[in-house]
Amino acid sequence: MDRRQVLRGSVGAGALVAVPLREASAAALRDDGFPMPQPVPGPRPRLPGSDPSRTLLELGWRFHEGDIRTAEPQGHHETYLSVKAGNALGAAAMGYDDSDWSEVRLPHDWAAAQPFVESANVSQGYRPRGIGWYRRTLRLDPADRGKTIELHFDGIATNATIWVNGSIVAHNWSAYNSIHVDLTPFARFAQEMNVIAIRVDADAKEGWWYEGAGLYRHAWLVRRAPVSIVSDGVHCDPRLVGGRWQVPVTATLGNVGREAAAVTVEAALLDPEGREIATARADASVSALGRADAQLTLDPGTPRLWSVETPALYTVRTRVLRDGVVVDERRVAIGFRTIRFDPDQGLFVNDAPVKLKGVCLHQDHAGVGVALPDALIAWRLERLKAMGCNAIRMSHNAATAELMDWCDRMGFLVMAENRLFNPAPDYMAQLEWLVRRDRNRPSVILWSVFNEEPMQGTEAGVEMVRRMAAAVHRLDGSRPVTGAMNGSFYNPVNVSSELDVMGFNYYQADYDKFHALNPTKPITSSEDTSAYETRGAFETNAAGHVITSYDTEATSWGATHRDTWKNIAARPFVAGGFVWTGFDYHGEPTPHDWPTIASFFGILDLCGFPKTAFDIHRAHWMDDKPVVAIAPHWTWPGREGQPIKVFVSSNAETVALRLNGRELGVQKVDRIMGNEWSVPYAPGRIEALAMRGGKVVAHAVHETAGAPVALRLTPARTAMAGDDEDSQPITISAVDARGRHVPTANLMTRFTVSGATILGVGNGDPNSHEPEQVAPGAGSRSLFNGLAQLIVRAGKGRGSITVQAMANGLKPATLTIARADIAPRLQVAVMPQVQALTDWRRSARFTDQPAPTLAPADGDNNSWDFVKSGTATPADAQPGWRAYRTRATPWKRVAAQGGTILFESVGGRAELWVDGRKLAHKADAAPGPLRAPLAAGQGTRTIVLLVEAPAGARSGLLGPVTIVP
Repeated sequence: MDRRQVLRGSVGAGALVAVPLREASAAALRDDGFPMPQPVPGPRPRLPGSDPSRTLLELGWRFHEGDIRTAEPQGHHETYLSVKAGNALGAAAMGYDDSDWSEVRLPHDWAAAQPFVESANVSQGYRPRGIGWYRRTLRLDPADRGKTIELHFDGIATNATIWVNGSIVAHNWSAYNSIHVDLTPFARFAQEMNVIAIRVDADAKEGWWYEGAGLYRHAWLVRRAPVSIVSDGVHCDPRLVGGRWQVPVTATLGNVGREAAAVTVEAALLDPEGREIATARADASVSALGRADAQLTLDPGTPRLWSVETPALYTVRTRVLRDGVVVDERRVAIGFRTIRFDPDQGLFVNDAPVKLKGVCLHQDHAGVGVALPDALIAWRLERLKAMGCNAIRMSHNAATAELMDWCDRMGFLVMAENRLFNPAPDYMAQLEWLVRRDRNRPSVILWSVFNEEPMQGTEAGVEMVRRMAAAVHRLDGSRPVTGAMNGSFYNPVNVSSELDVMGFNYYQADYDKFHALNPTKPITSSEDTSAYETRGAFETNAAGHVITSYDTEATSWGATHRDTWKNIAARPFVAGGFVWTGFDYHGEPTPHDWPTIASFFGILDLCGFPKTAFDIHRAHWMDDKPVVAIAPHWTWPGREGQPIKVFVSSNAETVALRLNGRELGVQKVDRIMGNEWSVPYAPGRIEALAMRGGKVVAHAVHETAGAPVALRLTPARTAMAGDDEDSQPITISAVDARGRHVPTANLMTRFTVSGATILGVGNGDPNSHEPEQVAPGAGSRSLFNGLAQLIVRAGKGRGSITVQAMANGLKPATLTIARADIAPRLQVAVMPQVQALTDWRRSARFTDQPAPTLAPADGDNNSWDFVKSGTATPADAQPGWRAYRTRATPWKRVAAQGGTILFESVGGRAELWVDGRKLAHKADAAPGPLRAPLAAGQGTRTIVLLVEAPAGARSGLLGPVTIVP
């Protein structure tokens, strides 16, 4: 198929290939330098689900910014209860009043909405982070009893404590690993609610870049059969053995049942079109609360190979059968490819040499912070693919699973990186989780266990790496281990001795020396360049924190994009490199600090708009199509007659430059360093013609723009899925009277959106302090060097999305995007906000009716039972009375306006007393509801239900008890 198109068919399990940049006239190019969107009939396909037992848990969360102090328990009784399971205090308590918290949707990065504050941490981008709380209530179907039930949080920034139903169920010490919570022993069913509370400490730092704050990746509720495959429990990475491919499959099974269970595991291999081409079965027995591995092998025959150019994906479908019935299923995308690192010739994929043309990435984008929608992740990768990029280093942490999925499908080679350099149990578990999650992916070619650690040249550091590398190799025997070293290479003791592939961060002058001293050690550049550019600027203004985009400035430890690649390209033994960085990111505002709030390192800016470095790397990295590009733009009013440096990037043989039809000379192309002319500025048309064999194979044009007269809106795609998830960026720009983009426009724009939600806005200016989050349907953002961006999420159902943009004195722009009727992914239902009274004390049985003032003595935790609402009192042989007692503080709205106390089902005749006043009476002994008005009032209420139970009948609190507005 034509590589210029988005392929909507299936390459593996729902793949895309990137839309590369094409050479075109100025009129055909978008304002950010990319081609106009193709009129595709449908939206971007969603990533295929791999685990049908997972349901998104992203709606209905309540959020409170700031910590909530837990009051000291009063008296012996409260202290006694406070340390018991299920009795958390404060915001973690089941009955805590969160009714006035804001409702948020995940993924959520609360720091992205913060103002920029000079006293805040510079490395984190001058945004306060702090502490926040999340709460969510959910109801589980009675049919889920006996199942394996888990909560999965794909990422929480940063340190998190998680409670379920008043009990701590998890502590987590990193923002970058998934958290899997076994909900099974804590779960409540039917009318009983389950309350999740999470305290997030985002003041804890793991990086020196913007890390965001909160539940910034996906969250899931998992419900599986009692005997099922554990999370990340399928290992099926293909192997080439004796010239023949095999797919060894190991499925790790768990059993939450009360008895051992015999099951059959069935694995099937599906080709890229979904056809079943191989199957195998194995029997397994899993003990109660135990685990067991089922191992089998699939014969794929002669499969299509996965590569950067043709990322063919197969699928291993693993099922668990019990008594012949399928009770669990997983689907894992795999690719057939070989990799090897040669100490003299670099990387080979499928026995063909491949140079790593890579970038380092943080999970960060203008407007959304680290809470990137899946579709925006894919769009960013398409930008990189259009540059000829074939590799990504996940710096300096485990990437979100969706980014890894897109890498598999688009054909990127990945250096997967561990965050915390520590072999202690908590941190080793994070490394092992990373390997288990990603060891089946064809994209992953290297495991990096550390980045720039001061202990890399010490004996202790060696011992740490030795243990971490061993853990990786135990879990995955097919990929080498590396580390990103920034010195200590020649210490008598240093960690390079424990690495399969040596990773250089910078130190390019040491490539030859290290190779000579270690001729059997493969080498790659794990990080390089660190050059500065401000997108759209072509003069440095140090006072204004603006840096030229001519690729002439870099850090003291790095080099320009051109010099860096020259060093790598000249050395076959260097497998390739990873440019710091693919995109600008918030934080680490080198070389300037306040008021600069973001980096200058990116090949593309915070919005994904390309800088000059983008075209430099296209010329370096693209071999399958001709490339030519011109820098700078050609709109320089007031500089007539003054010399302008014109920089041309190309991969052709020769390049000619013309100005207003006048020949300015032909030069032999310098593919790495580029070509330069000094041209006296004259308004008009400047054009570069790239030639091979004397024939023009590509051309690039800039025309002088006039004053802006109108706005223009350009989408990434002309259609979106009406699934309440699909997202895309829309470019805002200004045009002159002839429709030409005005690259010097820096005016304020305003916009409204209907049929979609605005997720964030940006313009790529590393010095801008404008808010990046606005109202859901309207906002404003200034153009920066001609461009700004808003990111929208489509609403539900068929229809259209309308975006309108305005600016003072300019003609407004209107954009309509089709919205296809595509069913949303299933979300866990959002429960109404009600105050549940779950915890009660139950007296012994009395023959006569007790007084409503009857209560256990302070500190008496033994003579009255602790009972939950919905738990029936067993039948007695004799009739009698019992008192059910609790204390509750009504939520704010009820306290102010009054409400209703509702017993869904009471067994027996009953009287309801609140604060010593009788409010209601139930005369019928048969199970039934009881309700009474609750007057407004502040403070804690004492609630007593006196129940007369007939002989031989269940009685008491048969259903939930709630206070409702």
